[in-house]
Amino acid sequence: MVNINTLDPSASPLDYYGFELRRYREAAGLTQRQFGDVINYTGSMVGQVETARKLPTLDFSQRSDAALCTGGLLTRLHPLVMRSQLPAWFQQVAELEVRAVEICSFQTHMILGLLQTPAYARAVLGALDRSDLDDRTAVRLARQSILEKEETPVFWAVLSEAALYLEIGGRETMRGQLAHLLTFENTPRINIQVLPFSAGAHAGLTGSFDLYRFAGDPAILYTESFRSGHPSANPETVKECALRYDHLQAAALSLKDSAELIRSVMEDRYGDQVAQVQLQQ
Repeated sequence: MVNINTLDPSASPLDYYGFELRRYREAAGLTQRQFGDVINYTGSMVGQVETARKLPTLDFSQRSDAALCTGGLLTRLHPLVMRSQLPAWFQQVAELEVRAVEICSFQTHMILGLLQTPAYARAVLGALDRSDLDDRTAVRLARQSILEKEETPVFWAVLSEAALYLEIGGRETMRGQLAHLLTFENTPRINIQVLPFSAGAHAGLTGSFDLYRFAGDPAILYTESFRSGHPSANPETVKECALRYDHLQAAALSLKDSAELIRSVMEDRYGDQVAQVQLQQ
């Protein structure tokens, strides 16, 4: 007989999701295996989700909702489940991302999480720790759903040119990552600027930071150190960093020139012609 764990739906969003999935499935008179056949997943996968041992994917949630006629419950729960799996110190930031009407980000050496491709995110997260890498990557990518909302936040990203050259995950991964940045070239609410090496000393030398602005609440500054995040609503601190961001945007290339630089680096450093030269050598 299959061992059925008893879940406390109040324990976590993942437990609540599993509890509701089982409740709907049993009401439909389906075994885990039968339900898995309906949504094209294994019965084992269904069982692991129901017992909070496996994270559901968005596809799993959507298929389950359709099969069980839940009115979209599981799909609505999915972002909450994924945010709950972020490191405890980062969960507050994920909430800020969801609530913000404007996000301004400056990154000194890599592409920020909201713009990462799956391969790039996997390479970053797996640099020293490859445990549960599939789930951790999925959790990070789930944050990007805020950029797909009907009313997305206005998003400004200033990236140091170094982020284009730091070869994270290999040439193919970097080419895909830079190509992904270019997909936002004609998206007015998502804007990417590159701070070139030629800018020299600049207002962001103290490190990366993010500014979150809200419809009815004070803006919040977020900085990060090893395994800890530091949100601050101190008006003077926020004001100072907002001024720094203005100067970074002024020193950065225009949106058009930034896209051209990204395209140039993608082709010249990570393009097929580079591989052909290396093979000839």
